[in-house]
Amino acid sequence: MPGVRLAHVNPLRWLGQRDRGFAALRRATRTAIIMPAMFALGDKVIGNPQVATFAAFGSFAMLLLADFGGPMAERLQAQAALAVTGGVFVCLATLASQAAWLAAVAMAVAGFCVLFAGVVSSVLAGASTALLLAFILPVSLAAPASAVPGRLAGWAMAGGVALVAIALLWPAPAHDRLRGAAAAACRALAARLRAGVAYLLSGMDEQFALDRDHAAAQSDQAVEALRSSFLAMPYRPTGLSTPARTTVRLVDELAWLNSIVIQPGLHRDGVHRAPLRVKEAAAAVLDRAADLLDSRGGNSGELDAAVAELAAARAEMQEGVMTGLPVRSLRPANDRAVAGPRVQPEPPASDPAAGGEPVSEFITSLDPAFRAEELSYAVSLIARTAGLTAAAERRSWRDRWLGRQPEGVPGTLSAARERITSYLEPHSVWLHSSLRGAAGLGLAVLVARLTDVQHSFWVVLGALSVLRSNALNTGQDAVRAILGTVAGFVIGAALLVGIGTNTTVLWFLLPLAVFLAGVAPAVISFAGGQAAFTVTLMILFNIIQPTGWRLGLVRIEDIAIGAGVSLVVGVLFWPRGAAAALRRALAEAYADVAGYLASTVRFGTSRGDPSTPALPAPAGDAARAAAASRRLDDAFRTYLAERGAKRLRLADVAGLVNGVAGLRLEADAVLDLWRGGGQACGDVAAARQEILGTAERVTSWYDGLAATLITGGELPQPLAHDTAADGRLVQAVRRDLLGNDGTASATAVRVIWTGDHLDVVRRLQAAITSPARATAGQPPAAGSGQPYRRRLRRNPAVGIAARRPAQGAPQ
Repeated sequence: MPGVRLAHVNPLRWLGQRDRGFAALRRATRTAIIMPAMFALGDKVIGNPQVATFAAFGSFAMLLLADFGGPMAERLQAQAALAVTGGVFVCLATLASQAAWLAAVAMAVAGFCVLFAGVVSSVLAGASTALLLAFILPVSLAAPASAVPGRLAGWAMAGGVALVAIALLWPAPAHDRLRGAAAAACRALAARLRAGVAYLLSGMDEQFALDRDHAAAQSDQAVEALRSSFLAMPYRPTGLSTPARTTVRLVDELAWLNSIVIQPGLHRDGVHRAPLRVKEAAAAVLDRAADLLDSRGGNSGELDAAVAELAAARAEMQEGVMTGLPVRSLRPANDRAVAGPRVQPEPPASDPAAGGEPVSEFITSLDPAFRAEELSYAVSLIARTAGLTAAAERRSWRDRWLGRQPEGVPGTLSAARERITSYLEPHSVWLHSSLRGAAGLGLAVLVARLTDVQHSFWVVLGALSVLRSNALNTGQDAVRAILGTVAGFVIGAALLVGIGTNTTVLWFLLPLAVFLAGVAPAVISFAGGQAAFTVTLMILFNIIQPTGWRLGLVRIEDIAIGAGVSLVVGVLFWPRGAAAALRRALAEAYADVAGYLASTVRFGTSRGDPSTPALPAPAGDAARAAAASRRLDDAFRTYLAERGAKRLRLADVAGLVNGVAGLRLEADAVLDLWRGGGQACGDVAAARQEILGTAERVTSWYDGLAATLITGGELPQPLAHDTAADGRLVQAVRRDLLGNDGTASATAVRVIWTGDHLDVVRRLQAAITSPARATAGQPPAAGSGQPYRRRLRRNPAVGIAARRPAQGAPQ
């Protein structure tokens, strides 16, 4: 029976599924209490309509349209900054409202500054709608300078009460989901490392194999949860505070570590003990890093000790590599006399240039150590990030106010400047959105003032309502906004016809209308939020100046004008949509990161080569690669937030986005490998030539990928493993970089490991070829479907769009 089924429905569970953490319910409840109270104080007690209007809309903006996270102290600071900035906007907008052209220009400038400032901090991005409302309301309602005190007083009242409400009225728990997920991923990866070591030490016992597989599945799940939390946020979750800037680095670092956690292979002598010791030490570092992330501002002593143990195990492994290579079979015959009687004659070896057995033995002997070296670098990177986060949180108030940063972290101003310059690029999605929003809002103000509509700020709010998506989808948002407004008008008109001019009843209905306007976008739909907001405005303005149901009809006309303005501006400033912008951002990211990788290889192989001047570290290329990655992240989030059907599969796009992060971190690893390199004990020219040739072939493939994503041409096939190149490299190493006593130099090992890093990047090509073809609109290659489907099972972005919380509030 239907009644029986309904009896089992849990309203809180139903609401929690649509409103994660009851965030919308919390905001709506606060606003429903505070906004009517502030409006009543301004209207009935103070008796000033300006104070009442700005107190009401200020409460709406600061309590419903902004929701800051983090510890309570940081939330209150952000809320106070919003109130102060909004007060400045109220003053400037009122002064600019006296002339139509000045109002339009001021709105466009303020709109661009507010929207583009979101690249600096997710806090600014989250407050953009509230800040825009602080400018829209006064610039749309023309008034002389004498109105500034009353308007500012109303805004200040709202700001002060908002601070109290956030601190005392159902305060949100101070829980950083991203940081908690990062700590959980650290522990899961530590367990995976230990399970892998136990499996090998047990002689590959079946029970230990089950434990290893279970730990691997748990780490995959933990890293996927971290990535999902990162992408489920409407903006890149990083602010200008140092802990926020460092914590966000952990997402890519932990995902990369999870991708390279591979069991060390077996060699002729069985298990490689030194790489296993590195793994055990790395697991301890990850556990200590997780503890430090869980305890804000904790002591880094235990983490530092664990990092020192990892460094010692790493150094021991490197020393063992240099003394334990099977170089005797690779030494040329005419070298035996130089080596003396210590070297015994051996059977002739196959030609290394042909990739024979000695070459394979040489390369294979270095593989477990390379894997441990790569893993130890990734873990050290994670430990450094966690340590910097804790160090930033341990700073005194004096150091925070003076801007003193932990060593290795750029200052706030330099970080802001770097982010701003990275987005001032012709194809930046954020720049396009900011220009489009600024032009749309400025034009809406001009149209509203020139047409002399009764409530001009509704025109601007109508434009703001539909400027949050790309131009191809703006029409859909415009229809939703107008339909929601029509529905709200019908409901409000019915109420006003029945109530008439009885303001007492309207006062009782106002809190309920505000509550519905706050919770409807998350629980019902965007159009539902528009309807509830329309009812709220009809009640609010009928209390100030009773005009009945005709007020709703005016709002429909004004929303239609604003939507039309936003549609025109959207087509002019972004004619291609989010999918095309995402493809271009992917292409630019792969091209820039591949260029950075090539620069790190050139930098590394120039170290210690007497015939070549040592090149400086490629700081410029690193900055360009990081900027391209940030722009890609923004384009990906815009694509996820776009309403309507997705023409590109999320799994395909997520695979390509993750590939950029992996490629950039491999380049970082090459840079770290050579950064401490000294003078080579031999001639490195031949080996350098081979490595540079390999790097050129590998990075050229990614340049071809970038061109394919933009032009839609044929994607080149992934490069096959070049055994002949391996042979030439080993021949160059054994001739020039192996000592007479059979010991390999540090430069020899670095050369081989650089080749291994390039081979990792080469193998990545096969993993991203299928999603690249799909993204570029090409059919998949024959026989590639099934393996690719298996890879997608671990893709963290699958289904993210369905899990994303409702964004924004009704305008």
